[in-house]
Amino acid sequence: MVAAALIQGLPLIVEALGGALGRINNPIAQAASKALSETSAALITGAITPEAQAEANRHLEKMTELAQKEQSETLTQVNESLRAEVASTDPYVRRMRPTFGYLVALTWSAQMLAVAYIITFKTEDASVVVDAIESLSTIWSVALSVLGLYVYKRSDEKKRSFPTKQASASTVLAPARKPRSFND
Repeated sequence: MVAAALIQGLPLIVEALGGALGRINNPIAQAASKALSETSAALITGAITPEAQAEANRHLEKMTELAQKEQSETLTQVNESLRAEVASTDPYVRRMRPTFGYLVALTWSAQMLAVAYIITFKTEDASVVVDAIESLSTIWSVALSVLGLYVYKRSDEKKRSFPTKQASASTVLAPARKPRSFND
């Protein structure tokens, strides 16, 4: 979508954004949609010169390039941090991910149990609690995103550290052991 928008440039973006805003039942969105429709008409009729459109397209390309560069730098920094954590000889640094995961799981569970209790047994207070939980959505989205990244990266590390499922010809399998009984 972004690549197609960059190729087609400003007219496509103005038309798409105007159409999307026109479907929102809000006076501000409707006004923006109307302004974008007028801009689209000016682009089509030539009231906005091709040179001005080309300059807007160059600006759009540069802004997209800067946003992609920023995202790439952020991911590079996160990856460097994870690599430093894995390579660390400090036991706590190596255990930080599981510790964080267990703490997030514990606090999430406690919060959800508390919410379930309030909704089930104190229904008159449920709306206040649900509003309070909604206020915590940003902090939970950050914590769960970090946890998700940790889990994803750890899964990737595990995949790289174990050999593939295909056994080589030189692999020797150990004979199966007979289960031991209490009498042995």
